[in-house]
Amino acid sequence: MLLGKVVGTVVASRKEEELVGLRFLLVKACDFDGKPNGAVVVAVDAVGAGVGEVVLYVAGSSARQTKVTKDRPVDHTVMAIVDQVEVEGESRYVKD
Repeated sequence: MLLGKVVGTVVASRKEEELVGLRFLLVKACDFDGKPNGAVVVAVDAVGAGVGEVVLYVAGSSARQTKVTKDRPVDHTVMAIVDQVEVEGESRYVKD
């Protein structure tokens, strides 16, 4: 799993039938403090995440392992909303 921050949404009114009903988020990789620092990907939202939240997302075949994405043509899926990140006993990120 990868740590990222939701920085936006994507709306596509016309799409492949297998993607109908899915919500798309723009997720940017982030550091332990929740500060964006990497590439942006479009990810399917499987947990109801919102813009500004730090999340765990997956890529590749793992992205198709949720009830929402099973057997669908997706490469990235948000699978968890992060409440806290602790590194070596130090709290680095805590959700507001």
